[in-house]
Amino acid sequence: MTQSPKQSERPFHLIGELINNSFARARRAWIARDLSGYQKLARLQTELGASALTFNLDGTQKLHVRPEEMIEFIPELVPAIQEVSTLPLAFDNPWIDFHRTCLEVYDSQKSGPAIFNSLAASRDDLDGMLELIAEFDTHVIVMASEQFTEGGSGQCFAPEEVYRSAKKFVEILATKAGRRNDQIIIDPGLAPISADTYGLINMGLDAIRLIRADPDLQGVHLSVGLTNFSFGVPKHIREGLENAYITLAVENGLDYVLANPEKDLRLLDRDDRTLEVVVQALAEGRPDDGASQEEAGFRQSARIMDLYRKAPSRPDLPIR
Repeated sequence: MTQSPKQSERPFHLIGELINNSFARARRAWIARDLSGYQKLARLQTELGASALTFNLDGTQKLHVRPEEMIEFIPELVPAIQEVSTLPLAFDNPWIDFHRTCLEVYDSQKSGPAIFNSLAASRDDLDGMLELIAEFDTHVIVMASEQFTEGGSGQCFAPEEVYRSAKKFVEILATKAGRRNDQIIIDPGLAPISADTYGLINMGLDAIRLIRADPDLQGVHLSVGLTNFSFGVPKHIREGLENAYITLAVENGLDYVLANPEKDLRLLDRDDRTLEVVVQALAEGRPDDGASQEEAGFRQSARIMDLYRKAPSRPDLPIR
């Protein structure tokens, strides 16, 4: 594996994602309740220049986790991680009791404010979460890809909707939790490029520009879960695709990435072939020629599938 650059060499902050049962090393540590295994993951990501560490104990398709199991283990695990890393922890779960348990044992004197991941329009306990954020003085990630509706909440399908959702949450966090803009990380959403028939990748990139253009939102941070972008594509082209997205998103104003710090994540040169293909695919994914969004989305997917076929089986060789 290519040696990953330190944070000082990256033009963005990286939240290390490896303490998450989606990864085999974390699953093994969870099954064995292996504190040293988790500490190893924390040390590794710290040494590779992460700015913060995700803390996610949820189950996956490969692993069933009961809520009470998480609550029972958190008081041991959070202090164990803080023994070996001074990085802030980003507690990732939609369940308010998970966050309360984590925050009660988290030592902000060692690591600075925790990161509450995440608020969204669909959260059942939104008011309670806002109270926790204020009580424990946390930073917070907002899923702006969801919006408030008359009936409750719904998915955003236009960049203007993401922008309005972000602005609404910044206002809510200021008035109800006393959060400053620089304590808020906005996630505009990121879909897999191999199956993005709704134009969600372009939506997110456009939303980043809209958010950055609003002086009322000056100082907020912007982040995505990068692994989503390359989900479902062959392994040997995932890193190149992820770097292509980072290049475009950072140009628009992205300054945080949730990702694996072991990867060689960096900005690509403008003449990089993978970047050129991604730019062309996203252009074809815009329904600006009378086509429907679905038709444009299939064009985008076809362009990426063409990249699969032309890519060599080794990532160190150039794409034709």
